[in-house]
Amino acid sequence: MKDFKLYLSIATIALIIYVVAQYNKPSSINWQPTMYYQDKVPFGTFILYKQLPQLFPGAKIINTNQNLSDLFHNQNRPNSNYFIFSKKVDLNKNDFTEMANYIKSGNSIFISAFEWEGLMADTLDIQTSSEYQKKNIGLNFTNPRLKEHADYKFDRYIDIQYFSSFDTTHAEVLGKNDIGHANLLRFSFGKGSLYLCANPELFTNFGILNKKGADYVAKALSYLPPQPNIYWDEFQNGDIPEDDSPLRVFFSNVSLQWAYYLSLSSLVIFILYEMKRRQRIIPVIEPLQNSTVDFVTVVGQVYYEQRNNLNIAQKKTLYFLEYLRTQYYLKTTPLDEDFIERLAQKTGIDPDFAREIINHIKYVNVQNQVTDNELIYLNHLIQQFYTKSR
Repeated sequence: MKDFKLYLSIATIALIIYVVAQYNKPSSINWQPTMYYQDKVPFGTFILYKQLPQLFPGAKIINTNQNLSDLFHNQNRPNSNYFIFSKKVDLNKNDFTEMANYIKSGNSIFISAFEWEGLMADTLDIQTSSEYQKKNIGLNFTNPRLKEHADYKFDRYIDIQYFSSFDTTHAEVLGKNDIGHANLLRFSFGKGSLYLCANPELFTNFGILNKKGADYVAKALSYLPPQPNIYWDEFQNGDIPEDDSPLRVFFSNVSLQWAYYLSLSSLVIFILYEMKRRQRIIPVIEPLQNSTVDFVTVVGQVYYEQRNNLNIAQKKTLYFLEYLRTQYYLKTTPLDEDFIERLAQKTGIDPDFAREIINHIKYVNVQNQVTDNELIYLNHLIQQFYTKSR
């Protein structure tokens, strides 16, 4: 047993050292585009989300994980701007209808995504492609007041996507790459506008930390008018709330996940093994028998076999009179009219019933034999007395 405890202590210490080492090990950079507003990885949108109050001073930031149909259907549409930065945008008929009504009311929506699907993409004929003709693609604005002398250029190919197809009769091109393909569009709906950008990675942490990228993002978003409210969409990107579980550190690291699973499995195996080795068989303890019930059964059987009704009647009478003496302090001799009157007064029973039970007791006690019916009737009267006198 001492050896086992020693091995268990060594294993526990080794596991703690491993967990601490894994926790403090520098994590590799995650270059996957998450577009999640709480992600500080290169292609998360943490910086843009935190800079919204500076880009739109005084605006209230509202996060929503509802689709556009549920959010705005039969609801007031406050003056606001709506942002969608996601890996894919897929608006169905109801979403597109509510989006159009929202924009017509004088609001603006800015969307940037890699993939475009659903009714909006079909209605506006939105399709995207990527530039592979040049090594470094340059971006710029068509508005002379925003256009830079030198094109905006970025690393890691975050600027190569463009709109290969769109509704040219209704779209206004706000930005192009240096090949002439549009990457920033505006569609007018009533009093408001819909802005589409084909390069979502420009709005991520990696894009904004580039000086040129921060300037490009600020100018792109400057098309949106100042509004008192800003909606940040979490639905299209499939964002989920941050995990606040104490085990989030383990599950955020693959190595720690395996360490946790191995430790848990080893613990379960150890418990099962120890249960099998050390647990003795628990004996079945029979409950104690009620000897009083057996005694009463035997006595009742004896009386029943002897058929001595007179003896039973005398004992019942004896017990009944003793009950009257101890409970009501009645003197039970003689059993005359004065006794019957006192019995009725003390117990509260009807005088006629008191007279009937006493007369039957006196009758039984002078008999040489008692029939079954007479014994049953005596028992019935005594039971009635107990019921009525309570």
